[in-house]
Amino acid sequence: MANFTQTIQNIFKIEDLRYKILFTLGILIVIRVGAYITLPGVDVTALEASAAAGSNSNNLFGLFDMFVGGAFSNAAIFALGIMPYITTSIILQMGGIVIPELQKIQKEGEEGRRKISQWTRVGTVFVSALNSWGFSVKLAAQTSPGGMPVVPDAGILFHISTVFLLTAGVIFMMWLGEQITERGIGNGISLIIFVGIIARLPQSLWQEWKLVETGARPWPVEIIVIALLVGIVAAVILLTQGARRIPVQYAKRQVGGKVYGGQTQYIPLRVNTAGVMPIIFAQSLIFIPNTILSFFPESPTLIYIAQMLSDRSFVYALVYGLMIVFFTYFYTAIVFNPQEISDNMKKQGGFVPGIRPGKPTSEYIERILTLITLPGSISLAIIAILPTFMMNIFSVTSSFAQFFGGTSLLIIVGVMLDTLQQMESHLLMRHYDGFMKSGKLKGRSGAGGF
Repeated sequence: MANFTQTIQNIFKIEDLRYKILFTLGILIVIRVGAYITLPGVDVTALEASAAAGSNSNNLFGLFDMFVGGAFSNAAIFALGIMPYITTSIILQMGGIVIPELQKIQKEGEEGRRKISQWTRVGTVFVSALNSWGFSVKLAAQTSPGGMPVVPDAGILFHISTVFLLTAGVIFMMWLGEQITERGIGNGISLIIFVGIIARLPQSLWQEWKLVETGARPWPVEIIVIALLVGIVAAVILLTQGARRIPVQYAKRQVGGKVYGGQTQYIPLRVNTAGVMPIIFAQSLIFIPNTILSFFPESPTLIYIAQMLSDRSFVYALVYGLMIVFFTYFYTAIVFNPQEISDNMKKQGGFVPGIRPGKPTSEYIERILTLITLPGSISLAIIAILPTFMMNIFSVTSSFAQFFGGTSLLIIVGVMLDTLQQMESHLLMRHYDGFMKSGKLKGRSGAGGF
């Protein structure tokens, strides 16, 4: 504890690091304020009554609302969050697999990254405009239990103003995220999603406290729940950091009067190369029946399917887990190319000891990646269904259960590790002890995270 306190003091001794942290906190506060500024034309009273009557926790709207910290259900100017930017980035990343021209641009180094970044910004505007129009239509059709419309005057001006404001909100948040990355600490886009998720934690903890205070949950059970949360967080950290290191030997070569190479380096193959993306893909698909049901509430078939895929059912846990295993292999195959790694090693005079360069090396890397992805995918599936387990066994509220696994916990842990790793680098660069005296914290690989 003394070491941690000293580290915090050291952080604020470094002027540059202190400025970065305060700058980041200031921007995150602006983003949270924007999550509570309601769009013009919306009746706040009717909106609150409508939100209290219906639950979106088990459909795509609930998933979206989780990422934006409640701004979606608040009909705020930041209701879309940064998600259109994430959607566009994923589309371009996937496009690089099937479109050779796009793949070629992605490999052009810094110039290629600038082009992709510019296309991502332009694509974000179009995706934001489409999402904004859909959101305005949803708001216009929404009513409170008493029949009061959420938007009293849902004319064309309301739709146009909503599209303009929400699109501008996304662009503003995208710019704020870039400012955090350039002038603050951590990855701006990831931190915006992180603060949206973590914003619900105080309210969830308060609900847990009220359950204990009123006697609805015994103290021993609550202690077990908290202990499980700590253990699950530790397991997620291990999964996020876990990697298999493949040794790579580089041949010695002389350039002028200097000798290069001859040393052994390592290629870290992460157990969870795909990051959080398999859970997001699986959630998006498994929530489709409930999302459609929200538009057609009288359909017996949809009601039956939605009940089977309820987040408390065994069928939901089984199907959800199998989908995550599949998408883990699918996304890993997309983001990690053993052939490209092998070719780069060969160009630089590197080789895996005991393995011939070229195709044998790529096959060796692919075989190891396949083997370590299996336990990684199963662990990811278990983490994803833990909230269901906690709700069924310990009757944990759904808002608090999301912090026991799934997308929320993986993003929280990943972003925290990245941010702490950057702080650690600043401290060690100025000869201060970091958070871990035994060695540096390891950040995530960029492939699987946001």
